[in-house]
Amino acid sequence: MVKVLAISIVRTGDDIPDPVPMTLATDLSSFGFFQRPTVKEMLTFLTKTFTKRTEPGQRQSITHEGYVVHCYVRSDGLAGTVTTDLEYPARVAFVLLGQLLDDFTQEKGDTWRTVTQPESVPFPKVDEYLVKYQDPSAADKVTKIQKDLDETTQILHKTIDSVLERGTKLDSLVERSNDLSAQSKMFYKQAKKTNSCCVIS
Repeated sequence: MVKVLAISIVRTGDDIPDPVPMTLATDLSSFGFFQRPTVKEMLTFLTKTFTKRTEPGQRQSITHEGYVVHCYVRSDGLAGTVTTDLEYPARVAFVLLGQLLDDFTQEKGDTWRTVTQPESVPFPKVDEYLVKYQDPSAADKVTKIQKDLDETTQILHKTIDSVLERGTKLDSLVERSNDLSAQSKMFYKQAKKTNSCCVIS
């Protein structure tokens, strides 16, 4: 089943060391109750890691462990990510991000430029987007009337290795991260081990 796991709105910029996820909405119902906090932590980590490595004005989709993180960083530094399964259409994800970021700036103005605390900007519309865009075929009817659809064709599709600096592996970033608890790090290692041992060719 096609699924959106998370949507986030992120502040990026040269004036801050790491991107700040200001608003986050998740649908983690496909995970066990006790796994959800760990999965949310991992989603936040991937959001920060990938938005930091996305140039202003660029869109890219990064595939990792059966999921895709679609990143869009506007030229003003406001960014958004949508984490989906592999079947979710990238075009729909980027239209979602474009509309969401426009709605966000329309409501919040430039107040986001000074935010330093993660998940400190309430924006209930992000939850509406999470529900509305679960079905990309229904949402895609809306996208047909979007004028900026041709912009979304310039999406970069990358693997996680090509996004990270040469010689840097996600495993080492996870290990060094202060954003992840020991439980999240263990969950990541276990999920990686499970995925690698069960490949059928």
